[in-house]
Amino acid sequence: MHKLNHLFNQFEAQIVNFSKLDPSISEGNVGWHIVHSCLVIDSVIASVLKSDPSKFKKKFSFKAFMVLLLNQFPRGKAKAPSFTMPSEEESPASILNHIKLTRTNLEALLKASKNQYFTHPIFGELNKKDTIRFLYVHTYHHYKIIKDILK
Repeated sequence: MHKLNHLFNQFEAQIVNFSKLDPSISEGNVGWHIVHSCLVIDSVIASVLKSDPSKFKKKFSFKAFMVLLLNQFPRGKAKAPSFTMPSEEESPASILNHIKLTRTNLEALLKASKNQYFTHPIFGELNKKDTIRFLYVHTYHHYKIIKDILK
């Protein structure tokens, strides 16, 4: 969780660059990537907190294993679900509000039981530990895109 918090410190520092865009890197600007990361985390945590830990079934997923092992997602291969797409023109204040809400949700995730889970459409069921790892890898993926936009 420490690594995720560090990434959010980096996101906060980049709010001043929220409107920067490089179409050769991504269709989304810096603010879009920050807010998207927040929306993904918020929706995943909501799913984990609603889950029944007695129904968790550990099942090996090679794709999940590789992504979590290598700490990276391939760029441009997946389409984000609509509920994780920023729906409005963001401002520095709204981006900061997203970050604050996500930090609160991350604290709530720490209180979940170890077998509360999130069902990923490709990776299957991820328990709390694997969910935190997934969230870090996803957020780091967008952090790297932001860094490339700002080069």
